[in-house]
Amino acid sequence: MSKGFYKNRRLKSFIFLSACFLVAFIPHAYNIENFFYIIFTLSFVIVFYGLIVISRNFKRNNVSNTVSSRISNKELPVLDILVAARDEENVIARLVERLFSLDYPTNKLNIYIIDDGSSDKTPLILDRLSRQYDKLKVVSRSPNAGGGKSGALNYALKFTHGEWLLVLDADAELKQDSLIRLFSFVEEGDWSAVQLRKSVTNVSKNFLTSCQSMEMAMDAIFQYGRLSVAGVSELRGNGQLIKKETLLACGSFNEDTVTDDLDLSLRLLLSKSRIGILWDPPVMEEAVENLNALLAQRQRWAEGGLQRFFDYGDQLFTNRIDYLQKFDLTYFFILQYALPIISIFDLVFSIALLDSPIYWPISFTAFMLSGIAFWYGSSCKSEVPVLQKSNFLMVFVSVFYLSHWFLVIPWVTIKMSIFPKKILWRKTLHTGV
Repeated sequence: MSKGFYKNRRLKSFIFLSACFLVAFIPHAYNIENFFYIIFTLSFVIVFYGLIVISRNFKRNNVSNTVSSRISNKELPVLDILVAARDEENVIARLVERLFSLDYPTNKLNIYIIDDGSSDKTPLILDRLSRQYDKLKVVSRSPNAGGGKSGALNYALKFTHGEWLLVLDADAELKQDSLIRLFSFVEEGDWSAVQLRKSVTNVSKNFLTSCQSMEMAMDAIFQYGRLSVAGVSELRGNGQLIKKETLLACGSFNEDTVTDDLDLSLRLLLSKSRIGILWDPPVMEEAVENLNALLAQRQRWAEGGLQRFFDYGDQLFTNRIDYLQKFDLTYFFILQYALPIISIFDLVFSIALLDSPIYWPISFTAFMLSGIAFWYGSSCKSEVPVLQKSNFLMVFVSVFYLSHWFLVIPWVTIKMSIFPKKILWRKTLHTGV
């Protein structure tokens, strides 16, 4: 895809920001009669569809879509595991050792670690590991190669020869039988890609890691519900399995976005390729442990999430997706991206004009749905690690924790409207502790 395809992101960001401004301003400026009736009607629609999405999980025996069956070794495909690693000296040795201990035929498993211009001891560690494990393939890129994580993954693609690709982060952990059970799930559902539920290994570290554990469970609840209702689901980077043929047909990993997983998810949807969501076994990873790291991570997620809608938004109005999928994407775009901006503008106008906030019922319903998904996701059966157990206080606190998006989304949108974007790989620090 050409660079010109993405040149209008700043303009689209500005238009989106301006539209949110007007939506917040007009009711305050013109005192539109019966506007609250409109708001409450929208709130009802939001609650209605949200509860339908969440309730679809109830049919899965407490969300236990656990794969216990085993596919025979003869039926297992050749699998290439790809790990893009930059400055991962704390975790890379542990990852490699764990990958080579997984249950999978050695003649059908290839492990590629892409050293993407590391400046720490990662290259030395990988050199030692490559001598220890004959099947380990280390691919090196220069620090200025460009393209971020997507560039690293695309560079490694030309060395691969498997039917399937599994993308992992350097801090990933899998259960011993995860790969075999994963392909049993693929065989049962005829998926083009599968996302393993993400879970947190350091859940008890502090308040932020506990909230992230519940957030990941909540995300999986919404993911499965959206897939079940509308056929819409998303990859999450770590623990994403995809058929190589499907990936190449979609144009490989997009090097002009900061979230290759979200971008690829939308391209797969447009190509009518199905993404399955697997609750158990999960892929385990570290949650960030401090506020600065959390906000940096969420800014990247927010920017990438908006980029995909700006890039492919016009295609979402074509017949490439059906009406229910269009509704689902519009619904979650409004809740995830438009609502935080509108709510902030609404609050500013309320203070400036000594008026009451207008959009609070919609915000309230959004937080309420999140709370329900928090509670349900955390109370579901789960293989290791054990999920953060929910109670009223923890759900309330976790919902409050989600309010950081009401600051991150507006800030990121403003930045995207003003500053040109240079694609950089601002990786999350992994401690291995």
